[in-house]
Amino acid sequence: MTTKEQKITALKAEFPSIRVGSDEIGYTELVGKDYDDLIAEWADNAIAKEQAGINQDAKEAARLAILEKLGITADEASLLLS
Repeated sequence: MTTKEQKITALKAEFPSIRVGSDEIGYTELVGKDYDDLIAEWADNAIAKEQAGINQDAKEAARLAILEKLGITADEASLLLS
């Protein structure tokens, strides 16, 4: 799993500058604390998404282990529960 610092470094490399705004109001380049805060927010979101995927993988592995212990397939388990 990626640390927050690693994710921030990767995001800063991928997005060395960030502009916010729209065609109607114009664009402003984020600098300093605003830039760092947005990159940190993106890093937090990416890590949370990564963690959710890991948790889902662990849940699926546990489900498959239970089915294997019972000696049945997922389809057979669904039939039993319906």
